[in-house]
This record gives sequence, structure tokens and C-alpha cells, in this order.
Amino acid sequence: MKKILILVLLALPLSVFASGGEKPCGTIDCDVFEPGLHDKDSLQRGAKYFVNYCMGCHSLAYMRYERLADDLDIPHEVAQQNLNFSGSNIGSLMTIAAPIKEQKKWFGAAPPDLTLVARARGVEWLYTYLRNFYQDDKRPYGVNNRVFKDVGMPHAMLELQGLAACAPGSVHAANGGVRRDPLTREEILRDPQTGAVLNPCGRLHVEKAGKLNGEEFDGAVGDLVNFLAYAGEPSALKRQRMGVYALFFVSLFFVVAWLLNREYWKDIH
Repeated sequence: MKKILILVLLALPLSVFASGGEKPCGTIDCDVFEPGLHDKDSLQRGAKYFVNYCMGCHSLAYMRYERLADDLDIPHEVAQQNLNFSGSNIGSLMTIAAPIKEQKKWFGAAPPDLTLVARARGVEWLYTYLRNFYQDDKRPYGVNNRVFKDVGMPHAMLELQGLAACAPGSVHAANGGVRRDPLTREEILRDPQTGAVLNPCGRLHVEKAGKLNGEEFDGAVGDLVNFLAYAGEPSALKRQRMGVYALFFVSLFFVVAWLLNREYWKDIH
């Protein structure tokens, strides 16, 4: 029994034992997001957003334009005209022209390849991250992020969302709820003694609107994250279909093997 308990404890993720009460998405909870790899329209829109807003700095070095076009039901001519601006052939990898050495000089560090970012970080982390940029004049690019503090990149989708700013938000109590005044039941946003705001960046509000409203921007971010989830494992749907066929075959083989076994031992007994 003790050995089993030890094995279970060793199998638990290390994050369970992390101290400090850190949340999955930095200082906030991750937003709920479920990728829809069957939604070809969403994946096509996500590919468009990636090429237009991300591919200036980030590559998909393990994805080819041809594979993307075939998987997403995009004609090769349309993919070449709207997704491939490098002039390379349809079979080329989705890399960028900027050399890594030059990027290190410009940005301090080369922007990472995003082929596997959805698998490495998780789709909920990525979705929350892209929705939580806010204005911070102290940062080099004028923005910061509630998920990734002191992030070293600009807000790539600023044109769509607009510029968001921090606003005081709710303060969580020890029991997991929201701290409220015991008499008025109003939320406690400031320290009763100093008057300082307890959670100065508890929520965001858009001061300068972009091309999309809040709901439309969330949909655009969802399409982009959905596409990155596909890029991380293009064969996911095929693997799932093959898994169903494999389970069906194993079940059928089990029945046949059981009948053969019964027939074989019938005469012996």
C-alpha cells in the first residue's frame, strides 16, 4: 500500500507542490477555451490572422504552406496569393526572412518559433495571454501583459482590439470568494487604512477602440489560438480517427479470440 501511495505522489504534476499560490496564467486565472479543430472556417481565419499579425516576427518553421492549404481546404492559388508573401513555392516552410542574429540585435532576443507554442504553453494560457495586453508607458513598446509580466513584445493585435488600460478589480478573500465589507456587502477595492488600491490591474477596459468590438476580438483571438493548436499537431484529427478504428478492431478481435478459445477448449474438457 505504501509503495502504491509513493508512486501516485511521484506521478502528480510538480505544479501541485508549487508554493506561493501562483495561478496558471500568472496573477490571474486562465480563461476557458476549447479548440475546435473540426471548424475549417475558424482555422482559415486563424491562418489569416497569424500571417497578418504574427508572421512579421514569428515563424512556423515546421509547417509547410502546402500542408496548411491541403488540411484547411484552401486552393493552392488562394494560399499563395493570401498567405505566402515571400514569393517562395507552395512546398516551402513557413519561415521568415529576418536572420536570428539581427533579431537579437533589434529585440534583445530572437522571437520564438510558434509551431509548438500551443502544446508547450497550453491553449487556455495562450488565449488568455493574447487578451490581456494593457497600456504601460514604462515598457519599451508601451504595453505590458497580465499573464506574462514585463513581456518583451508589442501588442501584435492592437489594431483589432484597441488600447486597453488597467482598472481596479476585485480582491480575492482567503476562502476563494471576493472580499466585501461585512456591513454594506460592497467590494473592498482599497486598503481601509492607506486608501491604496489593492488590485490596481484587476480588470481591463479599452480606452481607444480598435477595428473590432470586445466580442469580435475574442473571436479573432480564438481563431488564432485554434490555428496554433492545429499547427502544433496537424495530424491530431487523423490520429483520433485512427484511434477509433484501432479500438474497434481490438474489440472485434477480442470477440473472435474468445469464440476461438471457447471452441478449442470445448473438446478438451
